[in-house]
Amino acid sequence: MKKLNILLVLLCFFANIAVAQELVSGIVTNVSGEPLPGASVIEKGTSNGTVTDFNGNYKISAKKGATLVFSFVGFQSKEIQIASNNLNVSLEEKGEQLSEVQIVGSRSTKRTAVDTPVPVDVIDVSQLASKNGNVDLTQILQYAAPSFNASKQSGSDGADHIVPASLRGLGPDQTLVLINGKRRHQSSLVNIFGTRGRGNSGTDLNAIPVSAIKRIEVLRDGASAQYGSDAIAGVINIVLKDNTDGVTGGLTYGAYSTAIGKGWEEATGETLHNVEGKNRLDGKDKRFDGETTKLDLNYGVKIGEKGFMNFTTELFSKEKTLRPGFDWRKGYGSAAVDAFNFMINTMIPVSENTEIYAFGGKNYRDTNANAFSRSSFADGDNRSVPSLYPNGFTPQITSNIIDASVSAGVRHLMENGWNVDFNNTFGKNSFHYFIKNTNNASLKDASPTDFDAGGHSLSQNTTGVDFNKYFEEAASGISLAFGMEYRTENFIIFSGEEASYALYDVDGLPVTNPATQTVAFDTNGDDLPGGSQGFPGYSPDNEVDRSRSNLGLYVDAEFNLSDNFLVATALRYENYSDFGSTFNYKLASRFKVGENLSLRGSLSTGFRAPSLAQLYYNLIFTNIVNGQSLTSLLSANNSTVTKGFGINQLTEEKALNGSIGFTYKKGGFTATVDAYSIKVDDRIVLTDNFDASGLGIPGVEAAQFFANGVDTKTQGLDMVFTYSGSIDSDNSFIVGLTGNINDLKIEKIHNGNLNEYTFFSPFSRAYLEAAAPDYKFGLNMGYTHKKFNANVVLTQFSEVKLQDFQWVDTPATTQSEANALYEIATDVYKKKMIVDLNFSYEISKSFTFTVGGNNIFNQYATPQFDGWTDQGGLMDSVQMGSDGAYFFGRIGFKL
Repeated sequence: MKKLNILLVLLCFFANIAVAQELVSGIVTNVSGEPLPGASVIEKGTSNGTVTDFNGNYKISAKKGATLVFSFVGFQSKEIQIASNNLNVSLEEKGEQLSEVQIVGSRSTKRTAVDTPVPVDVIDVSQLASKNGNVDLTQILQYAAPSFNASKQSGSDGADHIVPASLRGLGPDQTLVLINGKRRHQSSLVNIFGTRGRGNSGTDLNAIPVSAIKRIEVLRDGASAQYGSDAIAGVINIVLKDNTDGVTGGLTYGAYSTAIGKGWEEATGETLHNVEGKNRLDGKDKRFDGETTKLDLNYGVKIGEKGFMNFTTELFSKEKTLRPGFDWRKGYGSAAVDAFNFMINTMIPVSENTEIYAFGGKNYRDTNANAFSRSSFADGDNRSVPSLYPNGFTPQITSNIIDASVSAGVRHLMENGWNVDFNNTFGKNSFHYFIKNTNNASLKDASPTDFDAGGHSLSQNTTGVDFNKYFEEAASGISLAFGMEYRTENFIIFSGEEASYALYDVDGLPVTNPATQTVAFDTNGDDLPGGSQGFPGYSPDNEVDRSRSNLGLYVDAEFNLSDNFLVATALRYENYSDFGSTFNYKLASRFKVGENLSLRGSLSTGFRAPSLAQLYYNLIFTNIVNGQSLTSLLSANNSTVTKGFGINQLTEEKALNGSIGFTYKKGGFTATVDAYSIKVDDRIVLTDNFDASGLGIPGVEAAQFFANGVDTKTQGLDMVFTYSGSIDSDNSFIVGLTGNINDLKIEKIHNGNLNEYTFFSPFSRAYLEAAAPDYKFGLNMGYTHKKFNANVVLTQFSEVKLQDFQWVDTPATTQSEANALYEIATDVYKKKMIVDLNFSYEISKSFTFTVGGNNIFNQYATPQFDGWTDQGGLMDSVQMGSDGAYFFGRIGFKL
């Protein structure tokens, strides 16, 4: 670490002495005349250089008649011989331009990332993906955006196949996702069991091919008044590639180390599986697993002078990982995935003032995750059919996930200067479950070993029209925007085959009348469980086909009252067909204290409508508690069972957001620091298990519900510091420090007349409060020498506390019982730092080779490993996840 600090000091020293005194000056802009801050200006053949300031200005002393080299990432470099003391330069963009003009958070075309009244991160995803080896978008953002958190789940049913993600520790469904500024549909999956964001649905970010993305803009501020429902925590806007410079692509291969350290069996006194790659569920001895292969291709072509069409396709395959687990969790680890992605982005000018555009694509994934293991009948587990699985079995939850979307529209500049954008966007996500290597015990020897378990889908169609105009002559510039949006949604649950959900009687018939039928029993006289083990299928009673619509109207304005003072306002009205209307506002401001320093702040209200899945999702499923099964009913919000327990109809979540911060930029140094407070009332949560043995539903022992259960308050601090510079024309560097400090508190539990600990126990509260670590800091350092590039990233995670499954095994109903459980059921995961490292070399103009590793020192969250972890394995999915070190190689090409 000391050597690293010395290196940074030396880099800063050399960069500083390279900056010369005033002699030649000018401004560096793009072809539109917009300044390029941070552009490099080097006296050719020397180490004498500087970078442009926030307004694109530079000053440098150089020999008379010398040649200056002007360069900026994403632009063609230019060499110009000095002919006068004033030299203005315009750079042309090459294939990809890292434009700082924002779509998200501001409808003004005159705004930059540092210039916004609210915090916005601009992330160059294509650069990150080519260097860090991550193939999933959630994993890339996990280490790029300070308040973004996501980790792969295990033993969490559908959530094993979609990674729940969040901003600022709020729910996955409290962040709105846009593509090219248009609303993206959510996943049809609602997170239920053993996962972050339980009770929530979110957008499946991994359905979007990474190689199709030009950049991502992360608005870290409430924006419901601008964009509507879901934007409580912020907005993620994904901007697709529009380059037209031929074919680019890459081939990536990587794998995870199975080294986990010895001594686990001695520590637990149990025979464990998957330790150091041995005694594995798959019967293989492996030093590496989770083998990952990805091929990505991107092709862009011009259409006329200004139009383009850009295509992206990806093929992706990842094997399972296996990490230490007990006999009842032999398959602990992350899921296998085979995927195909396709995305297109196009714009065709019709005339000088009119263009049509379209984008969309399709993602197909075939996934396979291990459920909790079932012991043999001889060992007392009657969930196993002895003739089929004499030694027990581990069910496999597989799914076919299809995610498709298309968006098309027309943009037109009217004669009076107003821009109009008319758009329609449709998207659909579907899950179809197939449960393999399992049985329906109540069918005994006649049971199939794989089942069609049914599934669910969510579709969304959004039609909108937007108007905006920038008034140059009014005050110091005024941007006005208004528009309307009409959205429809449809949620479907479709049933599986009968054997996947049915409980059978002694005659092999489905039990429809428990009073007259005798459930199939084992040789001990005990009733046999029904349904496919691991994941019981959806029955016709679970089937749902529900729709709703909503209309939104908004007005948005930004007033540059002077060159230094900006005030932004937004108002939005929405009316939902199923729960009524809501009205929200936002007020934001930015004040330039000086040429380099700005202060900014915002205050807004927000809301999130209950999703159709939260309103109508229902299923009978199996919880595993210390190796034992607990059959639970998740009751739909509109059912008589739910009303009978005193759970009210779901209403919208209501939020109040506030933030205050500052930005500073000088030369190659940029800093943004923002404090925030987010109060959310009536957050929708999934309750704990109520006793349901008296409902008369065969086999059901417990019931859970969606409810407007808690009020929360989240406070924190985001910070981003970057410094870039050049030592000479061959050597440059960049250093970045990002951080998030986050504290979420539950202020009130709306349990009504129900027992507080049964309604929302400390077990569930801990999951909600630990959605993000208390802090996460990242130090990113990059160095480039001619064709060689090296990057190192250090990420520090705070300590995380969770409550384990003992709260479910012996639920507390009083404060004294809760106090006793706190003593034995609190799992503490110590703070950890991980290190990522990669090296790249440009073999030729067409090929670049990259090799590296993520979490190279193979750090794991400090394991509790007492058999009570929620996911049943080495640890819960916190901090950096549970797969360990990942090493990779990549060949990138450009044709």
